Formats: sequence, structure tokens, C-alpha cells
Amino acid sequence: MPSKSPVLMAAVAKEAARMAGMESEKLYAHYNHTDSCHLLRWTARESYQFMYERPWEKVVQFYSNLVSRGTGASALSELFTDKKYGIVNISENGDSSEEKEAATGVASKDNEKRRGGRWNRLNFKIVLSYHGGSFDGWQKQPDLNTVQGVVEKCLGEFVDENKAKQLKDRSLPIEGSALVAGRTDKGVTALQQVCSFYTWRKDVRAGEIKDAINHVAPEKLNVLAVSKVSREFHPNFVAKWRRYLYIFPLDKENIKDDSDHMDPHKSISELDCDLEEGDMIDISQKMPSDKINEESSFLDKRDEGNVIQISETKPQRFSVNKVDQILRQLEGKMLSYKMFARDTLASRSMGPATECFMFHSRATETTIPSTDKKSEEGTRVMCVELVANRFLRKMVRVLVATAIREAAAGVEQDALINLMGATCRRATAPPAPPDGLCLVDVGYDEFKRENCFILD
Repeated sequence: MPSKSPVLMAAVAKEAARMAGMESEKLYAHYNHTDSCHLLRWTARESYQFMYERPWEKVVQFYSNLVSRGTGASALSELFTDKKYGIVNISENGDSSEEKEAATGVASKDNEKRRGGRWNRLNFKIVLSYHGGSFDGWQKQPDLNTVQGVVEKCLGEFVDENKAKQLKDRSLPIEGSALVAGRTDKGVTALQQVCSFYTWRKDVRAGEIKDAINHVAPEKLNVLAVSKVSREFHPNFVAKWRRYLYIFPLDKENIKDDSDHMDPHKSISELDCDLEEGDMIDISQKMPSDKINEESSFLDKRDEGNVIQISETKPQRFSVNKVDQILRQLEGKMLSYKMFARDTLASRSMGPATECFMFHSRATETTIPSTDKKSEEGTRVMCVELVANRFLRKMVRVLVATAIREAAAGVEQDALINLMGATCRRATAPPAPPDGLCLVDVGYDEFKRENCFILD
């Protein structure tokens, strides 16, 4: 192999030094908003702190209880007892009957028998729920406890002999391959996630797959239904909509406040009594070190672990009704959400576009039941329900955080629409914590608004 030219090596070293110098001098400037509410809008650091200083453990435990029941999205009905609600039928949606295949244009079983190759394999649809706080997200990663890793390990006993031999020859573990409707991040719960698995073995039964997965992590990972589907079924590509629910706690933790600008003799409960319904207050404190993670990578590193206070000249509360009004402006529109995505190029020459169609976007206030048997008092929360044909990376969490920030600043109802024309993603708020996010279900039929949780 020919050696590199000394001139070339010197040029590479010079460029590397220049880039290192630019990185060390990088400024973490905030986006320069120019509207009339720019002086009232929280900075990225203030918004981040406001989001994370909530009693998230109550929401995490609530989701854990839902998953352990093994009833899927129907368990959410207790939050909306005075409202209509609907869920995807997990036993029928994606059914492989000939009538269903004819209606969707999928090839019939007779046609599949006349074909070779992949048409000779069995394809299974798996509907499962899992607790986000118990796993490191969906996608399989080395040395991490992920949902995909657990599921594919269980599916290993159902792979055909040829695939098992290929994996063994390559010194790889014998595992199945699971396709999913949508990957979820660490901490995000799913109540009716959909994945699929195929095998050339003809003796595999749906019940066997369900039993194999359910015994691995009981009460943390539950398979709700397994059914044979068409060979053309792909949980991601044929899905017509996804529904997410974000639960944001409105009550502050009962912790002692030691900030200078607050009355040290006034309790948290007394402060909450001063608020109007649907509003909340921020109490600044030292941010726990375990909250400084990849979500805050864009914050000024000099402020990590320091006391970050929201200016006394800025609003300390927001209205749930205002958040609802802001979110409703997204309904029925095909818009580019590139400013609300994270870990995705804002403009890309290849790959999927950044446009999404929002079928439904609403917010309301309700109460989640207490997990403490000694206390019957629940926790006031704001629920945000979003249904779209697709979602970009961290899009839901950024939308929720930005809607809260804009509502607190008192902006117009079209605030989110206006931000879509921004030139930098710093115009939007940092992602809200993953603890409050839940993938409710995935739809393979046409969207019906009457099946949503939050209606007029």
C-alpha cells in the first residue's frame, strides 16, 4: 500500500487543528425570536429545567401498572371516563383472512401458493406492550437491555434450520428477526406496539410465540396477541397512522425549596393553591446530575449542574387550554416538522421526507390514580394526544415541550405553524422527558376521529 504524501498529511493535520479550534470556540447562542413575546419566552435551559422538575416517578409507575395488566390501550379508559374513547382491536386489526386481503389488495393464499421464495414462509404479527422505564429503548444495541434484543432472542427457537445453520457458521447467536412499526427511545412506554416475524418452519403456532416471549420479563413485557398475516404485511410500511399520548404532571414534588426569590416559609402546597386551574409553577433548584444527559447536549456546558432559574420577569405557569388551542392548529395539515425533529438532518437529499400529516392533536387535563394505597388522592396531569401518519425522531416530545413554552409566553394560536419556517432548531424547545411518552397503538385501517380519547 503506497504511503501518504507528506504534503497531504500536513494538510490533513492543519485542517484537523482548525476544526478543533472552531469546536473549542463554539458558542451556545439561543435562537433570536423577533415576535412580541420574545422577552417572555423561556430559554432552552429554563425550558429544560421546567420540564424535568416534575414528579415523573408517578407517571412512570402509572405506565408500569398499565403494562402489568396486559390489557393494552384499553387500560387508558380510566383517564377519560367522561369522554368517548377508542382503541385498535388487537385481535382483528391486520387479520389475514381472504376478505381482508381482498379489501387491501394483498395477494390471496392461492396466489401465494403459486409463488416461490419468500411466499413460502409464515409471517406473524405480534402486538405487545412494554414498560419504557425497564428497557433501553426498542432498537437492539450491544450490552443494552432493549425490547428488540429480548424479543429476537425469544424468537430464536422458531427460526428454520437453514437460517440457524447460517448464524451458527458465522458464530452469531441463533435469533429471529423482528420488524417494528416504530422504534421507541429509552424510557418510552408502548401499550400496543406492532412487530412481525417470519419463518419457513410450517409447524410454528402463534400461541407458542406468545408463550415464549411472555415468560421472559413478566409485568414488563407482555404479548397481547399473535396472529398469522399475509406475507406482504410489514408493520411499518403498511401502517396508516400512529397514536401517541404524553402525560405531563402538573403537581410539583413535595420537596423543600431553597431558592432566594421564594418565601422559605411558604410550603409547596400553599404555592399550588395560588394557581389557577390548568396552570403550574416553577420552583428553581439544583438540577440533579442524572438529568444531564444526551437530551441537554446543546445546552451551555458551563451551566451543567448549576442553579438555573427562570427569570422573575418571565411567566412561571401555563394554561392547559392554551396548549390545546395551539396544538389544534396542526390538525388536518401536511406540514414539514424538520424544526421539531432531533438527531435527524434538517434537510436531506436522501431518505424519507420531513412532512407529516397530523390527523388529531389535542390536550386536556385529567388525574392519574395514586399508586400509594394509603392515599386516594391522584396526580393532576395534562394529557396530549397526537395521531399522525408518521412521526420524526423525538418529534412528539419536542412538540409537547414547545407547545408548553409557547403557551406560557402567551403567543398566538398559530405559534407552532410559524416556528416551522424557522432557520434553526434552537427555535423550538428541548425535548420533553421520555418518561411521559407512550405509543398507544398503530392503525392499519382508515383513521376515525371518533375513536380518539380527547374529543370536543
